[in-house]
Amino acid sequence: MPVVEELIRTEQDGTISFGNYKLNTKSKKDNYEHDGDLYKIKTFYEITKLERNGMFVYESVPGTAAEHFRVDDTKVEFQVEGSQDAQVTLQLEEDCEYEVFVDGASIGGMKTNMSGKLVIGVELNEGTPVTVKVIRK
Repeated sequence: MPVVEELIRTEQDGTISFGNYKLNTKSKKDNYEHDGDLYKIKTFYEITKLERNGMFVYESVPGTAAEHFRVDDTKVEFQVEGSQDAQVTLQLEEDCEYEVFVDGASIGGMKTNMSGKLVIGVELNEGTPVTVKVIRK
């Protein structure tokens, strides 16, 4: 899975892909339109952050590339790649329980905090994408 050279793009299946963890300097793209929403991406080797309509959606430390990122009322799913293990923070519904799967294996149930953030540690090896799926219970 290559990095997203254009920083953010729409895939043929209607999902979005974003992030470039190989950049040495912070790069950003504002006002990217997808499904009636405006996205903003900031990315480089230290961090990748995605906002939708000015609201937090995704952040990884260090930076990552996320492909086929899809969000609906009950789940978030995407593939993520990076040069090293990453902490991924997702904005979900506050004070809810979710089942988290990494590469098809459940890593257990997690509850969002009062602000709706869920933090997932993902073991990454460059060149090998990992599938993450978070499903509301």
